[in-house]
Amino acid sequence: MLKTQKIDYYDGEILLEGYYAYDEKAPEKKPAILISHDWSGKNEFACQKANRLAELGYVGFALDMFGKGKMGKTKEEKMALIQPLLADRPQLSKRILAALTAVKQLDVVDSARIGAIGFCFGGLCVLDLARSGANMNSVVSFHGLLNAPETPTRTIKAKILALHGYNDPMVTPDQVVAFADEMTAAHANWELNIYGNTMHAFTNPEAHDSAFGTVYDKQADNRSWLAMCNFFKETL
Repeated sequence: MLKTQKIDYYDGEILLEGYYAYDEKAPEKKPAILISHDWSGKNEFACQKANRLAELGYVGFALDMFGKGKMGKTKEEKMALIQPLLADRPQLSKRILAALTAVKQLDVVDSARIGAIGFCFGGLCVLDLARSGANMNSVVSFHGLLNAPETPTRTIKAKILALHGYNDPMVTPDQVVAFADEMTAAHANWELNIYGNTMHAFTNPEAHDSAFGTVYDKQADNRSWLAMCNFFKETL
């Protein structure tokens, strides 16, 4: 039976709200997987991913990058939420590191086995978590932004899996190559899966804006989830 709970935590003076789920029938400590949301905020999509991960035996933790109760509805509101963090990548890393700290303090979590996944903007967040040199096992980016921060990448401890749609207009082929070069130069343990004829937000069933470049793709959604599952079986 799944146990779900909300938890307040802080990045400095910024109040954040996480949501986590786990199987309370299994008494042992479990590996945890953070879920970093897209540009709309800690939404139902992220929380449902936490539930799905809990069903697989993990503690799923949907983190908060914007602040408790902060959500965007329109594209303009969403852009206003992510822009300060995109412009200040050290602050972005600090914000998601606060979530990692909160997860490791949960009684049900085996702090030696921590992973993270992120979607769109959240993909960039978990990659920056790895770039920070955080002490964790593995991260998975789903159609995430791949561009590196200006600050040098530290020694990457986490294994990395990036799942990308080839036709994603928000991450060009040149940016994909730059990401591969960055990971190689950092001596990271990394892997990149590219799905053909696939655009941005391919895991989101509500994405149907081809003009904007966000289109759900059931096949890519299923394949990427399976790739993630296999990756965490190996790394956690």
